[in-house]
Amino acid sequence: MKLSFRPSLLASAAAVAVAARLLTAAPAAADTVFPTYGSGVRVRADASTSSAVVATLGTAESISVDCQKQGDTVTVDGHSSSWWAHVPSKGGYVTVSYVDVPESKLPNIPECGSTPPPSGGDVTYADLTAMFPGKVGTQSIVQEGLPSLNAEMQRASITTPARKAAFLATLANESTFRYNADQGTGSTYTGRGYIQLTGSANYTSAGSYFGINLTGNPTLAKSLQYSAPIARWYWTVARNINPLADALDMGRVDAAIGYAVDPAEDVERCDDFKSALRYLTGSVPSGINCTRPTSASTRSTQGESAREFAPKMRRLLEGVR
Repeated sequence: MKLSFRPSLLASAAAVAVAARLLTAAPAAADTVFPTYGSGVRVRADASTSSAVVATLGTAESISVDCQKQGDTVTVDGHSSSWWAHVPSKGGYVTVSYVDVPESKLPNIPECGSTPPPSGGDVTYADLTAMFPGKVGTQSIVQEGLPSLNAEMQRASITTPARKAAFLATLANESTFRYNADQGTGSTYTGRGYIQLTGSANYTSAGSYFGINLTGNPTLAKSLQYSAPIARWYWTVARNINPLADALDMGRVDAAIGYAVDPAEDVERCDDFKSALRYLTGSVPSGINCTRPTSASTRSTQGESAREFAPKMRRLLEGVR
């Protein structure tokens, strides 16, 4: 993390602005924008310096904050704070020590609730085996990863039945819900993790987003710490797949994931999508599209596919069936 000194003039100006807000007694909006300073400031999964890094800020990037909570005390340039700002767009927390305000606690920002916002319910091992019979990995491995996977689904707003069904159907076929799944082709940037991250471009982009040297340490992609966050990143940042799930367009979901064109696998994944929807809602809605757009190629313009030339999911089952 690159550090820079807190500008005294900016701090003074911020103090004047804060005082003006206090005098008017106007309540803050649900999401209030604050300036930060420094470069490469880390956004963490919780209000702790030991929590996983979920994103990094650009130089003096402004952040939109909805609430704040107490955690580890951080001191920067003589400014200490135990408060951490929750930044929904980044899916985590930034220490207030890097927010360019004179206070140690953000003014007019509510404290985060003691419990996370409703997420539609966490996914359990029993849920997965009911939705995807024969496509769920070893119970001990799957259950070990579920807390992280559920947390990242919430951060990615994968909380509606359609979004859950599309995301989980994808992971059932990519990794059988094993955070440590490894395609094992011998290539340095082979498919790894929940989403089977593949190719040097994706490893470079994901590493830059999380502030880690993923190209130098590619096995981090299948670590418990980063496998689920990388799946979230690929789904929401690298590809923006939630709107496709909202439209019940599993064909375009498959195209965005980017595995090699295989009509039989397209049908299989769409059947899994329907199975998940039936389990989650009690019925299968009309209007589901299972066909990839004819103009789509196996490569997205945003980079290499998540699982280029990957073998069928059955090679990943490792005796599950």
